Parts: sequence; structure tokens; C-alpha cells
Amino acid sequence: MKTVSNRIRKSTKGAGDLIDITGDLSAILSESGLDIGQVTLFVIGSTAGITTFEYEPGLVRDMREFYELLAPSARHFHHDDTWGDANGFSHVRAAITGPSLVVPFEGGRLLLGRWQQIVLAEFDNRGRNREIVVHVTGELIG
Repeated sequence: MKTVSNRIRKSTKGAGDLIDITGDLSAILSESGLDIGQVTLFVIGSTAGITTFEYEPGLVRDMREFYELLAPSARHFHHDDTWGDANGFSHVRAAITGPSLVVPFEGGRLLLGRWQQIVLAEFDNRGRNREIVVHVTGELIG
């Protein structure tokens, strides 16, 4: 069993920025040379998340609207009283989405559905420089 560690770095525009990182992960997996195993990814920070969905304009818009309904940016959150940064909604959205994901791979390819992409979700109320830790763990077969 071998593990390869890498990073993906993305600059975001702030809340509602949803970035397809599937290509970045596929490139890291390809560079690893491994045939079968799993990719674990984790976004550093408490106001971003990692998820999967069909990355097309309509669903990107639907996801933005869903997050706004779930944790409205104009609503007061108790977290805002603590730090005064008005991003309580960002923390709630990130906590519900989660910071990590595990994706299996076989034949050196991510086992994703035909319309399934891996997405970095930025929830903070300002742009950020995000770092995603990627660990590829697996084996080379034959």
C-alpha cells in the first residue's frame, strides 16, 4: 500500500463560489501512478466544504439558492456576536456540508457517476485562498 500526498490551492470569490476540482484530483491521481484505492480530500478552514453534484449552471444556481435558504446570509447568528465578522452563516453552511470526502478509484480513474463532479464550496463572506489536502492511498496492480 502506498500513499501520495498533494495539495490543491484555489482562490475563491466568497460565499456562493462553487468550484469544480474534479480535473485537479484526476491529475493528482494520474501522477500517483496507482491503479486501485481511494482519494481522501480535506479543505482547511471552517468556512468551506467539499461535496459532489452535477456541476452545471442550473444546479450551481440551485445549490447557491439552497444554501441561502438553509442558512440565510442576512440572518443574525450568535457567532457574529463573538467575532463581529458577520459570517456565522458561513460556519453553519460549512458544518452541514462537511470539510472532507473519500472517493474510490480503479484502473487509475475516480469512480464517479457520469454527471458527478467534486466541488469546493466557499461559504465565507469574503474571498479566500483555500488549500485542499489530498491523500491518494492505493496499490499498483501488475
